[in-house]
This record gives sequence, C-alpha cells and structure tokens, in this order.
Amino acid sequence: MAQILELQQAIRAHVHDGDVVALEGFTHLIPYAAGHEIIRQGRRDLTLVRMTPDVIYDQLIGAGCVRKLIFSWGGNPGVGSLHRFRDAVEKAWPQALELEERSHSDLANAFAAGASGLPFAVLRGYAGSDLPSVNPQLKTIQCPFTGEQLAATPSVRPDVTVIHAQKADRQGNVLLWGILGVQKEAALAARRCIVTVEEIVDQLDAWPNACILPTWAITAVCCVPRGATPSYAQGYYSRDNIFYRQWDEISRSRTVFTDWIDRHIRQTADFTGYQASVRTAGGQLAS
Repeated sequence: MAQILELQQAIRAHVHDGDVVALEGFTHLIPYAAGHEIIRQGRRDLTLVRMTPDVIYDQLIGAGCVRKLIFSWGGNPGVGSLHRFRDAVEKAWPQALELEERSHSDLANAFAAGASGLPFAVLRGYAGSDLPSVNPQLKTIQCPFTGEQLAATPSVRPDVTVIHAQKADRQGNVLLWGILGVQKEAALAARRCIVTVEEIVDQLDAWPNACILPTWAITAVCCVPRGATPSYAQGYYSRDNIFYRQWDEISRSRTVFTDWIDRHIRQTADFTGYQASVRTAGGQLAS
C-alpha cells in the first residue's frame, strides 16, 4: 500500500546508490522534481533506464549520478543533442558512462515482460539492424510453434520507477491521463514505485477502469505541484518550450552547467525553491 510522503522522504527511503532507476514519461508528465531531488541528495552509481532520455537525464548524468544508461533514443526534443550525455560518452566527464542501447519496441516489451514477472521479452525486431552488434544481450529465439526467428531481449525490472501523474487519492490510488508512454508497465515492473502528483484529493471521481495504478502497486505518493515542469501535465500546465531551448546553451559548457545545477538545484531546498530560483534568475517557466 502506498504511503503519502514528502518527496525528500521518498527519495531518501527508496532510491539508493547503485540502484536501477527508471524515470518514465513520454514528452508529458516527466518527473523532473524527483530527478532534481536525486541530484540534491547526491545519489551515485545509478543505472538509469528510459525509452526517451531527455533533459532530466542530461542533468542527472552531468551531476555525476549515473554509471550506466539503458535507453532507446536520447536528445533534447525539438532542439538537438544532450551535451552532458555526449560529454560523458565522448570524454568521460564527470565520469565514464556505460551504454546499453535498445530499440523503442524492445524497451516497451521489456518493461511489459518485467511487469509480468518474465525473464525476457520476445518481439519481431532488429531484422536488418546493427544494434545486436553493439549490444550482446540481444538474442534470437526460434518460435516453438512456427519456427520463426524472433528477437529476445532481457526484461527490465527496475529497483525503483519514478513517474509523475495528475492526481492521487489519500489511499494512494493514482490517476493519470493524456499522452502516456510506458508509465504503467514501468511502475508494475519495479520493486518500488514513487509517484509525484499535482494534487492529492479525497476522491478521484474517475470513470470506471480509469485508475490503472492502484495503491497496492505504489510505494510512495508525493504531492509536488508543477513537478513535471518544464514538460507538461495535461489539464494543469503547458510545456515550457523556452526552457528546452535555453537548456541547449546552459548544457554546452561544463562550467555554466555546474554553476546552474549548484545554484538552482543543489542550493535549493526543494522543487518549489528551484522554481523560485529560476524565476529570480530570469529563467522561463511555463504558466
């Protein structure tokens, strides 16, 4: 059953050095507040998993939290490269970054297999691809019924999955809607799951079958308004496109990046403090 906790408590209790961590969200409901708290608490040697690592993973990598990345695509959406990600891969700054690259369909199936308690996923994929040449974990398997050669890939079972959602009730049942990626599968595949939400309400007032993440699937629920900023939360606020463009400049320089992380994340108490700090510095936040 889910506990209602402050975000600092949840990260301290449930995210440990060396953990495999998935912070999932697909352009929408990306858990920035939780990612910042991981940086603030100085977690190290994490293996991060995500279908589409973007700016929050760039921040975690540049802050020295990450040892390995399991991913299918990486970039600053609509802008370009992730410069801290590239620096870690190309020049081992602030430390070397081990990569395990997969396809989108692979990771989606791997999360689903993990949620089902299976050791691997099977898919029609990688035919004609060179990804298996750089990822020895990608295998082929023969279908026992048709003889067809299929791709087999290890399931993903994070130590902890972190997602953002619109609301939860006081029992810890979570409601999310809009564009979704693999949040449900990533949550159900994990040993522990932290959900940050825009608000906690007495009643979800949800239509039948709308609650796909009941309290028994969640470890902790944390109320963090605007916790997906600069991404967006449908029904609450829009995407901050200006920030994504600003990040391209901030992240190009190691010095500028480090100063930004120190000032706005490490030297603030929480995500509310971060937002105030960015506003004071003249940064843009979505309204």
